[in-house]
Amino acid sequence: MLSKAGTGRAQSLDVMDADKNNTVLREGFLVKRGHFVPNWKARWFVLKPDKLLYYKYEGGRRDSCQRGKIPLKDCVLTCPYLEYENRPLVFKLQTANGVGHFLEACSREERDEWAADITAAGHKLHTSDGGKVTNQQEPASPRLHNIDLSKVLDSMYDVHSGIKMSSHVEQGSTYSNCFSGSAVVDWLVFIQLAGTRVDAVTLASALQEEGFLQPVGIRSVEALRTAGFSQQFMDDSTALYGFSDSLKKRGSVKAETSMSAVELSGQVVKRGYLLKQGHRRKNWKVRLFVLRSEPAFLHYYDPTKDELSPAGGFSLRSCLVSSLNDNGVPSGVSGNIQGNLFKIITQGDTHYFIQAPTNQEKMDWIDAIREQT
Repeated sequence: MLSKAGTGRAQSLDVMDADKNNTVLREGFLVKRGHFVPNWKARWFVLKPDKLLYYKYEGGRRDSCQRGKIPLKDCVLTCPYLEYENRPLVFKLQTANGVGHFLEACSREERDEWAADITAAGHKLHTSDGGKVTNQQEPASPRLHNIDLSKVLDSMYDVHSGIKMSSHVEQGSTYSNCFSGSAVVDWLVFIQLAGTRVDAVTLASALQEEGFLQPVGIRSVEALRTAGFSQQFMDDSTALYGFSDSLKKRGSVKAETSMSAVELSGQVVKRGYLLKQGHRRKNWKVRLFVLRSEPAFLHYYDPTKDELSPAGGFSLRSCLVSSLNDNGVPSGVSGNIQGNLFKIITQGDTHYFIQAPTNQEKMDWIDAIREQT
């Protein structure tokens, strides 16, 4: 028979377990690489204190049954994880039994927030089990007075493991064989030449100061001209850089996209995963939406494919955007939808039906689009 004290402890443990099951620390869309078939699929992830659950969206509604569970105890997280070309926003979660899960977020900020929340949950699990969290040392920060910048450059320039170069568009101009500032920072952290993003920016600034890297395009050139040393190199996905002209160009330039360079040249205002209804089949698919200004365009990408060009997009000039009522199924909408719908009507009278994960995200997107119309 249990004593009163033992009964109290058991009840306390039951409450703690119930809290773990009910508490949601974070949720949202991520793109996951399959284990048996190595394709990429968008899934709805729910972070609990001790596990990460994921669900499938079917016909515009989230499945009630989970498709998988990733236990967080003793997990090892790698962020960023840059082994997949054309997918720079992946992080890796390896479980205690050695199973690796590869997850892609919609933006660098979103990726880093997911990584931070998962790491925090893992640390809390460790302490709640009676373990002591050791002060984990960050990878050694580069000391600019004793680091060989030419060796850093050689690693960066390596055709197999170095930074990936491609074509980028900025304000109507296309630049070949270049990379973004945030891609440089991600790469330096990933290969452990820098322990933090701040360290990586300092190291990249030194590479630029020595003439190994050069600014490409308006934003990075302006930063070099006006900022102090610590701000000269920009940890930004829209600031472009390339290797010095004295270096032989490596790799081939990717084929130009058929999408007009002008419409992809605007500043990215907002990006995120939303569900879009197809025009022909009327089915719902998760798409990565990117809102740009000057010129104002909304593009969407298929996150299951490695292509860098949009699956579609349209100008926001003279567009109408409106929220749709969640009571019942609005005209033109098919499927057993979750709700949080809005509609965009283009200048050419094409109707786009879009579903956000939450009502707040729906209103944020509507406000952001209206600002551009």
